Amino acid sequence: MKSVILSSVLPLAAAITAVVGIASGASAAEPDKQFFQSAEGKWVGPGEIVAGKYKGTKFNCSFTGSTPDGKMGMTLDGGCRVGMFTQQMSARIERKGREGYRGSFMGGAAGAGLDIVGGNVVDARKVVFTINRNQLRGVMQARIPDDNSMTVTVAVRVSDQLVPVIGMSLKRVDTVEVGSIAPN
Repeated sequence: MKSVILSSVLPLAAAITAVVGIASGASAAEPDKQFFQSAEGKWVGPGEIVAGKYKGTKFNCSFTGSTPDGKMGMTLDGGCRVGMFTQQMSARIERKGREGYRGSFMGGAAGAGLDIVGGNVVDARKVVFTINRNQLRGVMQARIPDDNSMTVTVAVRVSDQLVPVIGMSLKRVDTVEVGSIAPN
């Protein structure tokens, strides 16, 4: 069970760095839009499995985040490296009307990854969403404390508790002007 959790969660943690949920209403959408825009660009950094059979395993990731034209959400593409091995990662999430957020990592639960089945933007700097794969249930939290750093924590439900299993610290490596006004 632990290896299933870890093999399912690593792609999630990597891809995660930028995905989330949107509150309804025009004024409520502004923090969501701000979060997605602040996650655009290139991100790199280390991560570690902090619980389970592979506790202590360290990895390095590199991602590019973008927002889809005319839709609320984001796409994240890149990969994570452990030793000599690199695993390609991808995430897609967008608002699906009244259903809220829906998306997938690594092809979703039908493939090798996880489904995003809900979530919300806490504010313009923090998101929390629900992840799912068969019996695995959990959450991912992404926080962007400033314009050039992001922390991601993935936790899974074990009995009645959420247990953190993966942590990542990413740094921006591009020159995206967060919060800048686009030219007309």
